[in-house]
Parts: sequence; structure tokens; C-alpha cells
Amino acid sequence: MPTSTWKQGQLGDLLVPNRLIRSGTSESMGRQDGSVGQDFVALHRTLAQGGIGLAFTGHMYVESRGRYDPVQAGIHTDAMIPGLRAATEAVHESGGRIFAQLGHAGSQSVVSGVEPLSPSEVPNVMHGRHVAPASQDEIQETLKAYSAAARRAVSAGFDGIHLHGANGYLISQFRSPLTNRRNDFWGGSAEARENFPLAVISAIRAELPEGMPLTMKIGVRDIVSEPGGLTSEDSIAGIGRLVEGGLDAIEVSSNLMSDYVSGSIRTYVAVDRRRAAEDLLIHRLNKAEEPEAYFLSDAQAVRERLGVKLILVGGMRRATTIERILTDGDADFISMARPLIRQPDFPNRLRAGEPIADCVSCNICLMHDGHSALRCWRTPRRRLLHHAFLRFTGKLKF
Repeated sequence: MPTSTWKQGQLGDLLVPNRLIRSGTSESMGRQDGSVGQDFVALHRTLAQGGIGLAFTGHMYVESRGRYDPVQAGIHTDAMIPGLRAATEAVHESGGRIFAQLGHAGSQSVVSGVEPLSPSEVPNVMHGRHVAPASQDEIQETLKAYSAAARRAVSAGFDGIHLHGANGYLISQFRSPLTNRRNDFWGGSAEARENFPLAVISAIRAELPEGMPLTMKIGVRDIVSEPGGLTSEDSIAGIGRLVEGGLDAIEVSSNLMSDYVSGSIRTYVAVDRRRAAEDLLIHRLNKAEEPEAYFLSDAQAVRERLGVKLILVGGMRRATTIERILTDGDADFISMARPLIRQPDFPNRLRAGEPIADCVSCNICLMHDGHSALRCWRTPRRRLLHHAFLRFTGKLKF
């Protein structure tokens, strides 16, 4: 059995039984008011029973104007605490550990009827939404919202906080020169563009008991066609300041991105001809498999300059790939999302000797994000027919 994968790890004062993390994945189970119910609880109980060392929830909005889509879970009011506490209790009863992922969509919100927040009045790089630049008072109110959300997470029994600072959301917008064109304390230079995430980290850390871990998903670079975006060099220098501000680990990802597939959620990872045939992917039969670990070079660039613990996300499917990355020291933990949608017990299967995840990275689950509760649409097979019906009748918008 591979050894590095199953070694105990540590984040802050928290011991993690192995090096596998469920990356924050939108559950799409939030009710109209943002609260969660038994489907959310059951999902996280099942993940804990499946052997994952630690789970990050999907990003939960810290204030109403920061909601990404209508079925996102919230942690924006105290009324959210009972449902979230039910989830943490279920996880702990199953021997698991779980962090609350705190997020704010910024101008990337697709919720109608709310006024999002943005550092500058720049069209959102993904869908073009225009949002007025945030005032000083609005920024301070958002910092208070992060602080209050952290307090709620502690009250709900989470083992730590994972801050979403990647994939085009509000913190990414403050960190990129493409979307932050301010000339005040919050922008105007690479250093100033890190002041907002630093303030968020400070606001959250002030609410956490000593030793409680705080980690962050962070974009190393912009992945967009427009020139002049956040570079790895500037970003890693900024990440160093954020780590000094109170982070126990970072999860490496993209910053701004033109779309989810090219920027973060790549398709058909490790799918060879045999696996394509087994999973009815006829269009992939004569195509080469897409590479695993597509953020590895970014993680290595961070590792060269910073001593922070690293969580690597992005297309790890084979047991040998996971073990090699950990053994080589390129990452301290491996996080994954889509494999655990199809196989919530994938960690237990890996431990038992299965060589590769069943997930083929078809991204049908992504098409349903914001529409249907999180699930794999390839199993059972009848779900593919349901997906086809929704798509061709126009009931699925993406």
C-alpha cells in the first residue's frame, strides 16, 4: 500500500488522518434563504464514511450580495447555524473532519435582484456583468461579514476555515490588476492589491480559537486571454504576505479565468481509449488522454519560494500520481472534487488497492451547477437520459 498518501498530516492543531482532502465543491443544496437540510448533511456524512481525511464544504456566501447562484449555501446569518451544525455533527460521528469554506462571489454573482460588490467597475471576465466600484464603507461591511461568518463556523462546530480566494470571485478580483484599478489603500500596486485578502484573513483569524486552522484556496495567476493580468511572480510574493498574515496552508488554483473548463475544471483527465469505451465516450476513442495534476507547475513555483504547506488540486486520478506528488514533496495534501462526486468512497477504494478513479471528467456535473443538487450524471446510466432530456428541452441553461 502506498505510504505517503496514508500518513497523518497536520493543519494548525488539527491532525488529519491521511493526505486526501475533498476540495470545496458546490453542493447546490442551499434553500432560498441559504440554509441547508438533510441532503447536505447526508452528502457530508457519506464523504466522511468514504475515508476522506478532511472535507472542505462548497463555498458559502458570507453576505447576501456575495451569493454566487440561487442554490448556494450561506453562512451569512445566525439562522444558518443549526443546519450547518447538523452537518458537522454527522461528519464527526462518522470519524471525519470538515472545514467551512467562506466565499464572496463579487461581480461573478449570477443572482438577479442583488447588487454585487466589485473593486472596480470592470466587466466581469467570465460573463460581463457590470458592478459599481465598492465604497470604503462597503468594503468595511464585507470585512465584518467575513468576521461574522467565521464566528458562525466556529459555533456550528467546524474544525477549521477554508477561505475561497480563487477562480474569479471577489478576492481574485481584488488581487488582479485587470479587475482592481483602484488607487487607494486597496489598489494601485501589487502590494496594495493584497490588502483586501490580508484584511479578510485578519478578520477571520480574530474569530478563531488559538490553533484552529485557517487555509486558503488561492489563484497563482490569471488564466485569461486579456494581457496584463496577475502574474505568478507578483502573486507568489503576495501569497507570502498572506501566509505571514495567518494561513496554515494554501490550495493552489487559478485566479481570474475566462471560463471554468480552461481555468480550473479540465475535461477527460487520464481517460484513455479503454476507459472512453467503458464509459460510452465515443468522441474520445481516438483522442489522447488529458494530463493529470494540471496545477502542479504552479505548486512547484510556490514551493521554490515559500515554506507554506501546500494542497494540490487539479486532476489527480491515479494512485501512483497521488503517491508520487506527495513523496516528491511537491504538495503536502492532495485535494479532489469530481472523483468524489462519482465515488464518495474513492479514498477507501484507493486504500484497498484500486488504481484509478472512475470519474472521466466529463463535466456534466458542472453543467448542472446552480440547477440541480450535486451528483454524478453518468451513474446510474439512466441519469444520462435525464440529462439529455433537460438539455435538449432547454430546461438546462449553462
